[in-house]
Amino acid sequence: MITRAYRLLQENPNPTEEEVRFGISGNLCRCTGYQNIVKAILEAAAKMNEMKESA
Repeated sequence: MITRAYRLLQENPNPTEEEVRFGISGNLCRCTGYQNIVKAILEAAAKMNEMKESA
């Protein structure tokens, strides 16, 4: 999941929630849901974009 999230953000540095869900759809997770995973990816995208802007 982490590897796919990294690649997803390399391909699309500012994804929507729908794009994140589609991007990780091929990965299976036994956790209670993907809500926190999607939230973490969106937060990572925001932080990465902040870092780009401040550089």
